[in-house]
Amino acid sequence: MNIGNKKEYYSIGDVAEITGVKPTVLRFWEQEFSQIMPVKNKFGHRVYREKDIEIILKIKKLLYEEGLTIKGAKNILNESKNENKIDVKIIKNKIEELLRLLDERKNQ
Repeated sequence: MNIGNKKEYYSIGDVAEITGVKPTVLRFWEQEFSQIMPVKNKFGHRVYREKDIEIILKIKKLLYEEGLTIKGAKNILNESKNENKIDVKIIKNKIEELLRLLDERKNQ
């Protein structure tokens, strides 16, 4: 993602300009996609992080370029989330296996 002036937080207007998605659509997508999680600042305004912008750009691509429905885009996003969980489980199991092997060698 190529964002000119990188900031920690972006307003909904900033995000609309960066992504080319109208604020009304961003608010709608926030309701539809649990992956978009802007926080509210002390004034009650939505503020987005880079992670949110990346997800918004992915959703935009799935809907506008690939022609998926909202349900289809949700499925794709949930599949990639589940793939990441599997990867973490595999890595965790491998680390535990290595720790057991190291412990066995230490005790020999």
